Amino acid sequence: MKVKNNYDECLTNLACSVRKYFGLGYEHKPIDYIDKILEKKQPDNVIIMLFDGMGSRILDKTLDKNSFFRKNQYKEITTVFPATTTAATTSIRTGLNPIEHGWLGWNTYIKPIDKTITLFLNCEKGKKITCKEFLDVKNKLVNTTITDEIEEAGIYHAKEFFPFKSGNAIIYSNLDNMLNLVMEETKIQGKKFLYVYDDEPDHTMHKLGADNETVKNLIKERDIKVSNFCEKLKNSLVIIVADHGHIKVDNIFLNDYPELLNMLERTTSIEQRAVSFKVKKEYLNIFVDKFNEFFGNYFKIYNKSEILESKIFGDGTPNELFDDAIGDFIAVANSNKCLITDGDDVLFSQHAGYTDDEIFVPLIIVDKTEN
Repeated sequence: MKVKNNYDECLTNLACSVRKYFGLGYEHKPIDYIDKILEKKQPDNVIIMLFDGMGSRILDKTLDKNSFFRKNQYKEITTVFPATTTAATTSIRTGLNPIEHGWLGWNTYIKPIDKTITLFLNCEKGKKITCKEFLDVKNKLVNTTITDEIEEAGIYHAKEFFPFKSGNAIIYSNLDNMLNLVMEETKIQGKKFLYVYDDEPDHTMHKLGADNETVKNLIKERDIKVSNFCEKLKNSLVIIVADHGHIKVDNIFLNDYPELLNMLERTTSIEQRAVSFKVKKEYLNIFVDKFNEFFGNYFKIYNKSEILESKIFGDGTPNELFDDAIGDFIAVANSNKCLITDGDDVLFSQHAGYTDDEIFVPLIIVDKTEN
């Protein structure tokens, strides 16, 4: 398997540069040019803004070259695998690769309770009630963030900002409120790390697609308002990224392929474009051939050995839930197709596949240390 993700220059490595600057240990190689800026400029405020779904290829199609985001884009880098919020935002919040933190995808199989869990919602796939069994074993996944560690060390300060409740994060109501709250935090004395998460344009792209005018306007609004925000900053370094891009999809329903569906021991997991299969023992030798008969033009399928050898989920000590979570095979989309089973959301635009539109994200650096 050819791995496109550059695990020497991805979201994990960016997080490791933050860890290094704030005196924390790190498991992976920091990004040298980020380190050099931080060492030289010594900003009081290190701000990472992550706009969900705002991949670099989408920026290229939406904004002109003189726009704030594109003008300040240092380069494009890759996200982690799979190109999805669950895996990528956990990597940038921890400095660990998906193989280590265990937050592999929207729906991840959790062996100790023998259930596939929608991780961010704490519920079983396809259900809307909290799975108490999962809460009892959730600590087997990595839950401690860079922000937690900085605060615990007690030397510097750190805050997170979300549009919903998440631990001790500051909750904001809209984009303007988000930027105002971050600005107020930057005025507090001392060195600090601020992680800012925005669920747009991803939330709207899932429904309308990246080329929709509403989506384009969301991106343009952020380009203008973040530019105005940065103009007012002092002694700050702002790093703007995304967790993944997007692609308009064509959904395939596995219920329409009972011969294949009946070979599965449990429901599919991870993502609809990075699909994990646990196969009944009697079908292990024929599953790949049957899968390729139906979907070989749209997906590349890999067995567990190939997945492990490739290190597509990154290197590091595997989380104790990882081996069971990846199942027997993973099918990775190289087309616009999604594979959907009961409990999956049916969406117009998606991510987590292996196209350039999905895996490349912008690394935008705004130096406001001279003000």
